[in-house]
Amino acid sequence: MYSARLSFPADFDGWRVACRTALALGVPPEEMSFMIGEETAGLFAEPLPPAPSDAPQPTVPKAFPGLTAKLVCHADGDRFVFAYRLLWRLQRERTLLEIASDPDILRATEMEKAVRRDSHKMKAFVRFREVEDGKGARHFVAWFEPFHHVVEHTAPFFARRFAGMVWTILTPERSVHWDGSDLSFLPGATRDMRPDGDDMEALWLTYYASIFNPARLKVNAMRAEMPKKYWANMPETALIKPLIAGAEAASRRMIETAPTLPSLRHERQMERAKTGQPDMAAKKAETRLTSLAQARDAASHCRACPLWEPATQTVFGRGPENAPVIFVGEQPGDQEDIAGEPFIGPAGKVFDAALAEAGIDRSLAYVTNAVKHFKFAPRGKRRIHAKPNGGEIRACRWWLDLERELIRPKLIVALGATAASAVLGKTVTIRDARSRLIDLDDGTRALVTVHPSYILRLPDKVSQDEERRAFHADMALVRQTVPELAL
Repeated sequence: MYSARLSFPADFDGWRVACRTALALGVPPEEMSFMIGEETAGLFAEPLPPAPSDAPQPTVPKAFPGLTAKLVCHADGDRFVFAYRLLWRLQRERTLLEIASDPDILRATEMEKAVRRDSHKMKAFVRFREVEDGKGARHFVAWFEPFHHVVEHTAPFFARRFAGMVWTILTPERSVHWDGSDLSFLPGATRDMRPDGDDMEALWLTYYASIFNPARLKVNAMRAEMPKKYWANMPETALIKPLIAGAEAASRRMIETAPTLPSLRHERQMERAKTGQPDMAAKKAETRLTSLAQARDAASHCRACPLWEPATQTVFGRGPENAPVIFVGEQPGDQEDIAGEPFIGPAGKVFDAALAEAGIDRSLAYVTNAVKHFKFAPRGKRRIHAKPNGGEIRACRWWLDLERELIRPKLIVALGATAASAVLGKTVTIRDARSRLIDLDDGTRALVTVHPSYILRLPDKVSQDEERRAFHADMALVRQTVPELAL
């Protein structure tokens, strides 16, 4: 039996040196032990002899040092031997860390999670108090009781976060001090060394009480995230009990005294009235649009949602008024927004190819989108597509319903989930609704398939080819259902 002495409970560097020596000597894990500080070695344990000068260096996966740096912070008394066992096994089982079901890997994963969680608690629940240092300088001290040995692991965070302060964090086993430039680690402290409150505490409590929102209070979630063992060190916890007790009454007062504000829609209508802009809701109600040309002209002035402002123009549908099929996409893209025509960009080319293979004459079909303005996020000189939200889809639903009413098609083909939601009036998944004919209330039938852009986004050619064949099969079903579309 061999033993190695470590300097403190989370002495990763000392453990690593000892493990390299033990590996070089061929010492198996069951014959290794580790002592911390002045602990007495076992009766039959002897110190590790020096490693041979020509001993090879151990090799480990890139993730292993980071993992073991956390394992040695765990409170498990067997942590150093356990971490060495992983190192020993890795010399013979190179892919060990990839075997998630291995008992040692399962244990290591749980230990690593526990250490990360304890480190997070330290970052969240340490509270500094200002104390007198006898020289007139500002010095901040905190008391914390971690469950695991996370002081060394977590201290660099505080050095970065409070670089301009001189501070000390006291814990029962290990303390840390930052003098403004260097971290130093000190012996553990006792509870009676905890600092008392300071002058800023009253201000902090006033602020904490003022931002407390009783309407969002979830007591069980709060206690799960902030266990009571940390409460004694946090001044604001003195307020928690009375705040919880008064939360229901406070919520009731918030509702009763909430200011009555006009709706956003009303504010927009008032703004339009001031600037002379037409109110589209009123205009649509007063004007009976009897042709696609009239609808297209009216839609060019649509201000029903905010998408009109950054877009170049309204991209209305294109096709004959007696089209037997309406193809509905999601929204225009960058090229469509500039040209004012639907489905002329990269997705449009995929769409045209599928129609051609199915023997469909696009000029006989009506092609439109659920949303008529291009929604995007600027990225340098590029405009990146952004998915329209439910409110934007509902605002544009009036135009799609008008197109359906004027054209009265036999079939509506929804290209993608957004289009399917607009056509069917409810959220559906492509997987559940795809490639089957659905009877609508007005006697029209609907068919749901993917949007052509989905094919372009697939990561590899095999997937693209497979999805392209499925999309072409859906277009063949369209051709079979509506023979009038034939080329």
